[in-house]
Formats: sequence, C-alpha cells, structure tokens
Amino acid sequence: INSKAGACMELQVKLKQVLIERDMTQKDLAQLSGLTENIISEIATNRRTSINRAHITKIIQALQITNLNEIFEIK
Repeated sequence: INSKAGACMELQVKLKQVLIERDMTQKDLAQLSGLTENIISEIATNRRTSINRAHITKIIQALQITNLNEIFEIK
C-alpha cells in the first residue's frame, strides 16, 4: 500500500496473535474454517503476498470477528 507521502505501507495479518489470545491452534482454525492447515499457516505468518477474500471470510466467520481491525494492521 502506498501512502500519499509515497512511503510504502504494509498490510499485516494479526492471525497468529488472535489465535494466541483465543487459546487456539492453527489446526483448530483449519478445522473450524474448512481451510487447510497450510493456508492458515501461510496467512498467520504473513508469508502470502495476496490473500483470497474467500479465505478471509471463512477465517473471520470461524473466529466470529466483526471488526477487521482485530485481524489486520497497516504498518
């Protein structure tokens, strides 16, 4: 993401943090969301350069997240 000043900003997924706060594992989330453990791991560790909207939808539904700020942060 580019800001008006031209500095490059990065969208961080805070999934790892959310799972820790909820005492859940990536495997737990994979089972709840129907996604593979590999997909969850790549998203949780910010290794994906793009994220499928359907994947995010499944994750936020499984975690019952209503505010995207809980899972995303711009740095």
